Amino acid sequence: MSADLVPPSPWQRLRQFTHARIALGRAGNSQPTAALLAFGLAHAQARDAVHQPLDVAPLLLALEQAGFGCVRAHSAAPDRAHFLRRPDLGRTLDADSQERLRASAAASPCDVAFVIADGLSAQAAQRHALPVLLAVRELLPDWRIGPVVLAEQSRVALGDEIGQLLGARQVVMMIGERPGLSSPDSLGLYLTYGPRPGRSDAERNCISNVRPEGLPYRAAAARLVWLLRGAAALGCSGVRLKDESDAAGTLAGTGK
Repeated sequence: MSADLVPPSPWQRLRQFTHARIALGRAGNSQPTAALLAFGLAHAQARDAVHQPLDVAPLLLALEQAGFGCVRAHSAAPDRAHFLRRPDLGRTLDADSQERLRASAAASPCDVAFVIADGLSAQAAQRHALPVLLAVRELLPDWRIGPVVLAEQSRVALGDEIGQLLGARQVVMMIGERPGLSSPDSLGLYLTYGPRPGRSDAERNCISNVRPEGLPYRAAAARLVWLLRGAAALGCSGVRLKDESDAAGTLAGTGK
């Protein structure tokens, strides 16, 4: 459609501040063709993100090359179809994974264990988890980090069982969030102190929309480290642990 047929929107200048669909213009009583096609593409990308599997092999190799010990795990959901229909299965490990994690537990508890999980967007974990993890490790040189667990068909609560089996004082789930129409690869970081099955969402802290177009890697890492240290000092996570990293100046110079 010719550009001169689309009346300019007075909100056009606001588009530089957001990826939201604003100031699209109109052609008569409808959206312009370009905006309509872009919406269709975004919807298809969001649907594809939900069904795309986690490519474990290259992620495992990259983690090992970065010096991380790794363990693979799988929820009780045997495949993607069951995972999407039965959220409860994604919150429990299968028997083989339980045995592998017990064998990987150290003699003394680690300070924190990280789980990279597909969740509802495997591409988010594939693209963003390792850069965030590298930034976190740099900020926690004095912490004992347990083996990184690559979890398939995983919901957030799966981290509770993983953390308990590894003997971790805290667990961080780095999991693909539900795709949006402008963010099919958004990564969420869920921190739980004293992980064990039965923990509620009120006992977690969440950092959302981690990706270059959202919360940058180093800013997300700085915020997570602030919460990890705060949870260790307070002895809990969740609603009692308030994120005051901005007020503390933690994010200064991180690109936020």
